[in-house]
Amino acid sequence: MKLRATLIGFSAILMWSFLALLTAASGKMPPFQLSAICFAIASLPGILVLVLKPSRLALLKQPASVWIVGIAGLFGYHFLYFTALRNAPAVEAGLIAYLWPLLIVVGSALLPGEKLRWYHLVGALAGLCGTFLIVGRNGVNFDGAYALGYGAAFLCAFTWSGYSLLTRRFDAVSTDVVTGFCLATSILSLVCHLALETTVWPQGVVEWVAVVGLGLFPVGAAFYAWDYGVKNGNIQILGAASYAAPLLSTLILTLFGFAEATPRIAIACVLVTGGAVLAAQDMFRKKSAPAREAAAAE
Repeated sequence: MKLRATLIGFSAILMWSFLALLTAASGKMPPFQLSAICFAIASLPGILVLVLKPSRLALLKQPASVWIVGIAGLFGYHFLYFTALRNAPAVEAGLIAYLWPLLIVVGSALLPGEKLRWYHLVGALAGLCGTFLIVGRNGVNFDGAYALGYGAAFLCAFTWSGYSLLTRRFDAVSTDVVTGFCLATSILSLVCHLALETTVWPQGVVEWVAVVGLGLFPVGAAFYAWDYGVKNGNIQILGAASYAAPLLSTLILTLFGFAEATPRIAIACVLVTGGAVLAAQDMFRKKSAPAREAAAAE
């Protein structure tokens, strides 16, 4: 059960690795407009399920704290991330924002029944180093003039890690509520778009397909899978493995000709993969235990 849930959670990381490619292919739509459309698309499968199975509507009756955490997590993360990118260089802002996997691993020690081991922490730090090699490939230069953007990026990291950890505390809450989170995020993003941006629509079939793809997968199914994974799977492994997203994203961009393969990518691959394997020691040990017992019985 826990292995299956962890793998479902990891599928969200795989889907997030296509975020950069699909975003690049979606044209020049402003971020809040893109967020509003994508989260509206993301809510449609859940709405369809509720229409076909009206009895599941009862699962949406949750305490206010569940809705506050969910909406603050999805909308808050994206609002702060876009704010960071608007007020600081993308490289530095991205590196700070991507502290969230490490924060999940460290914060998991506060969860009931969880123990933070040295290999969880070392695995997450290895992933962070690998991410630094990828994102900071052209150098990093932190400048005090961008303090607002850096601050938003830090809050971004704490928002998503906090959402993920608190979601684990709501393990009895059905993943159906993610539909409501997505719909609320879409509406709030639309408000931000109308207040802050100029509307730009996709040009051509390819850009529309990319937008729909974003809504169905990296900004859609991924959040449902992540919700189920952090509630029922190994949150420490998922936290460390999350550093695979920027690595896989870079490899995908390289495959499609948007980036160039370099030795730096190879080193990052070793760090991220090795860190994920190290953090997953508990899973490997539990999986091999029955085999050792069977061998001893023979």
